[in-house]
Amino acid sequence: MKRVLIVGAGKGGSTLLDILYNTEKMNIVGITDINPDAHGLKLAAEYGIPADTSFDRWLSDDIDIIVEATGDEEVLEQLLEKRNRKTVVIPGSVAYIISELMEEKESLLERLKLQTNNQELILNNIHDGMIVVNEQETVQFVNKSAERIVGIDKEKFGGRDIKHLIADTRLPHVMRTRRKEVNQRLVLENGKEVITTRIPIINAEEVVVGAFAVFKDITEVMNLAEENTDLKEIKILLEAIIHSSDEAISVVDENGTGIMINPAYTRITGLGEADIIGNPANVDISEGESMHMKVLQTRRAVRRVRMKVGPAKKEVLVNVAPVIVDGKIKGSVGVLHDVTEIQALTSELKRARQIIRNLEAKYTFDDIIGSSTEMQIALEQAKVGARTPATVLLRGESGTGKELFAHAIHNESDRKHNKFIRVNCASIAENILESELFGYEEGAFTGAKQGGKKGLFEEANMGSIFLDEIGELSFHMQAKLLRVLQEGEIIRVGATSPITIDARVITATNVNLERAIMKKAFREDLYYRLNRLPIYIPSLKERIEDLPELIDFLIQKINQDYGRNMKSIDEEAITYLKRYEWPGNVRELENIIGRAMIYMDMNEETIRRVHIPHLSPYETPVQSSRPAPANDETLRDAMEKYEKDYINHALEQYHQNKTKTAKALNISIRNLYYKIEKYGIE
Repeated sequence: MKRVLIVGAGKGGSTLLDILYNTEKMNIVGITDINPDAHGLKLAAEYGIPADTSFDRWLSDDIDIIVEATGDEEVLEQLLEKRNRKTVVIPGSVAYIISELMEEKESLLERLKLQTNNQELILNNIHDGMIVVNEQETVQFVNKSAERIVGIDKEKFGGRDIKHLIADTRLPHVMRTRRKEVNQRLVLENGKEVITTRIPIINAEEVVVGAFAVFKDITEVMNLAEENTDLKEIKILLEAIIHSSDEAISVVDENGTGIMINPAYTRITGLGEADIIGNPANVDISEGESMHMKVLQTRRAVRRVRMKVGPAKKEVLVNVAPVIVDGKIKGSVGVLHDVTEIQALTSELKRARQIIRNLEAKYTFDDIIGSSTEMQIALEQAKVGARTPATVLLRGESGTGKELFAHAIHNESDRKHNKFIRVNCASIAENILESELFGYEEGAFTGAKQGGKKGLFEEANMGSIFLDEIGELSFHMQAKLLRVLQEGEIIRVGATSPITIDARVITATNVNLERAIMKKAFREDLYYRLNRLPIYIPSLKERIEDLPELIDFLIQKINQDYGRNMKSIDEEAITYLKRYEWPGNVRELENIIGRAMIYMDMNEETIRRVHIPHLSPYETPVQSSRPAPANDETLRDAMEKYEKDYINHALEQYHQNKTKTAKALNISIRNLYYKIEKYGIE
């Protein structure tokens, strides 16, 4: 410790005395001044430091430093002359400068202290909370509002890591990114909701030295707003709906920050609320871009975007829609569909369709109406055919119910639990019929599916295949069919090796096959194969006694189709219908009964003669003689003339309304226009 003597107790000496007295490395041994009333001498007495009016008696002591504070040159010369050689003499000018500097320092310190006190006073009295951390994420300052909002005393804040006090704090993130976050919502652990702004503190050297957050408690404001507008109930209701949905749903606000997910979302993605809520919208994406952010930018919905989400990289299809209130976008809602679940459902649908296809034979013999002798004979023959594996040939006019017999034969056979495939040979174009019936190999022709395709005969394996309108097959297809019947095998288009199949073949035709054989339009060998078990289904005019029974059945069927409550038909109407020859058979009868019911009042329950459409020009007594054909008129000409007159009559009956006419004739409107053009009907 240095021993110091101060010479001069005026203003400068007094200041030096005050400074050096509070310095631990300096020991003031005394102070002198020729003026016994000098201020420094009185101050020395207060400090208990020896004082005198002369410095001579101290010069002989072991003094390290003498501070000359008088500013008198003579005094300085005397001290230099009389001092010990080891003693350092500091001139008065230097002492004066030190004195001035120290006074200025004290003044600055006072001002800084005052400014700091004022700032702290202001910060402690503002309503917003404020927390300041340093670069080590340690709390350096917290104001009283922050204590109140967070619910932690100031003493517990000081010097502690901010993450230990506020778990969801983003101040460390702000320091890392060097980017401020403005007006962000945060729910504190005590349940209070705040709006906070976070700003990094960067010094002049562009170094981050800390960060601070200013936040406002909006809990009361939000509660008041929700209570006043019933928003709380609506929010609870919406949350309940979203949480109960099996669809995976996520909701973000206008900044793309997650605010809500439901359990289905967690089930698909493997991410919980802690992973999503309060985090950016892309936090759940493993592969792809955030559709939430795209929707927020474009204000347009996106649909069926494929991406992968969550730690398991679950493949999903995403639909996202914007939430727009008063023209301003407030967020977006996303719905995720699990692709694997969709694929499973698709497979399930295909399986269900296959089951339905397997059960397409939906009619049994109980569904076939008719107690006439002719019909009972046909039914007995069909039941015999159902119990044998022989090929069945159903013959009869169009509309007699050949397909119903085919269904019933399959359902009565031991193949009823296997597939029933229906094929209308006349409705499939010749150039694709072969590939439809027998299938094809990959690359067999342009457009062939990869891996090839099974034919309908393969689909019907162990079941039944019904070939309707067999008389319309070309000679080429007749030869192919004959091979199937003879060998029990098919060859796919483009293949060389045969495939063995076991399918029950049921055929039907309204063509006179014997006449077709004579005209070389049908193969005789195929005819004998098909005609093993021929079943002739009588026309309606041949079993006219079944008419009342058929009409009762049709009334109940049409009641269900049209939502009517018709009960019966009167005797006069039945007598009128029995006089008609029914060229369209049961199909035509259903058309006539349906037309009658359509135009009846809802409160009518009985079909009368007046309700039935006029059946001329073909309404003729059964006993009447048929006109002989003209010498030069073929059957086709007669049929076309019949059809033209019939269409003309129908158009007149419905006042040229083509839609009603087509419906009454049970044909498409397009087909009606075709026939009008064909026959030149005006």
